[in-house]
Amino acid sequence: MPSSESPRSENQRPTGRASVPGRSVPAQDASRIPRGTGVTYGSTAKRRARPRWGRIALVAVLALALCGGIGGLGAYLYAKGVDGGLERTDPFSSLTNGRPVEKVTGVQNILLVGTDHADPDSQADDPANARTDTIILMHIPSTQDRAYLVSIPRDLWVPVPQKATDKECGSRRAKINASYAWGDLPLLVRTVECFTDVRIHHVVQIDFGGFKQVVDALGGVDMEIEKDITSIHAPHRKFTKGTMHLNGAEALDYVRQRYQFPDGDFARMRHQQLLLKTLLDKAASGETLSNPVKFNAFVQAMSKAVKVDREFKLIDMAIQFRGIRSKDLTFLTSPTSGTDTIGGQSVVVSDRTKAIALYNAIVSDKMGEWASTNITPTPSANPR
Repeated sequence: MPSSESPRSENQRPTGRASVPGRSVPAQDASRIPRGTGVTYGSTAKRRARPRWGRIALVAVLALALCGGIGGLGAYLYAKGVDGGLERTDPFSSLTNGRPVEKVTGVQNILLVGTDHADPDSQADDPANARTDTIILMHIPSTQDRAYLVSIPRDLWVPVPQKATDKECGSRRAKINASYAWGDLPLLVRTVECFTDVRIHHVVQIDFGGFKQVVDALGGVDMEIEKDITSIHAPHRKFTKGTMHLNGAEALDYVRQRYQFPDGDFARMRHQQLLLKTLLDKAASGETLSNPVKFNAFVQAMSKAVKVDREFKLIDMAIQFRGIRSKDLTFLTSPTSGTDTIGGQSVVVSDRTKAIALYNAIVSDKMGEWASTNITPTPSANPR
C-alpha cells in the first residue's frame, strides 16, 4: 500500500487510488470548498445536495449490539432470534480477485449504504431503485473502543471497475454511486476497495422509509435546535431554538433542512450527527434497557430497516461494540479538493495526498495517530 509520503504513481496503477488526475478545480467552485484541513463536512458548492443518511445507519449496527445489555442466556437467545430475522444479501461472493490484503487483525471495516427516496428534495428523474444517496466507511480499530465514520461523497469521481469480478480496477471513471446503479452492492464494494485500498468486512444497507418508526419506538428524542426555522417541506413545521422533543416525523424533517442555514449542507450533516448521537445515547440508557417493551420495539424497528451481509453476526457485533457510545464516534469526510465539471457532470474531486494518508491510517490501524494531527477537537453538543 502506498504511503502518504510516496503515493503510488499513475503509471504504477492506471486508475490511481484515492485520486482524480489531470483535472483542475475551477476557481469559482474552489472558493466555496473548505481546503487544507484534510477533513470536510460536506460542500456548499452550488450543485444538487444529497442526504447523508448512511451516518445514521450506524444505529443499525450499534443499537442491535445493545442486546448485550440484557445479560446471560436471555441476551444470547434474544440476539440469535433478531439475527435470524435480519434480511441478508451477498455482496462478497463475486469478489474473488484483486481485493486489498488485510494487514492488521482485529479491525472491522463496515460499509454503510443508505437511501432516502422519501426525501422531498429528491429529483423525479433519479433512478431511485438503483442509486444510493450515502456511502460511509465505518472503521473500528483493533482496540474496539472507537468508531471512525468516513463519509464518501456520492458524487466523488473515482475509478469504477467494469465488473465486480475484475482483478484490476480499470480505467473507467464515474461518480462513485454509479457503481451501485451498474452492479449493485458487489460492484459498490469493489469500487470502494479500489478507491481506498481498505478491505471491507461487512455491509449494512438501510432503508430510511422505516426510520420514523425507530425514533418513535424510543418515545421520541430531545434535540438541540440551532436556531428558529420553518421547514420548507409540508406541513411546514416550526422549530424553535433550544431543546425540543421531536417524534420520528419531526426529527426526520429537521435534519433534512439546509436552506435556512448559512452553511447549508454542513448544517444538515451536523444535525444528522447530533440526531445519531442522541439516538445512541437514548438506546443505551437505563430508560430503554430496563424497559423490555421499549427495547424490543426499538430493536425490531431497526431490524426491519436494515439488510446485512450473510456473514454478519449480531452476537459478534455485540461483543465488539459493547463499549462504544456516542462520545466514541468520530465523523469525517473523505478529503476533497473541490468540485469540477467532467463530461457535463458536476463531480467532487478527491484530494489524493490527504485521502491516501487517511486510508493508509485505516489499513495500518493507526487512526488514533492520524486523528490527533488532522482533526481539531470541537466542543461537545451534549445531546440528551
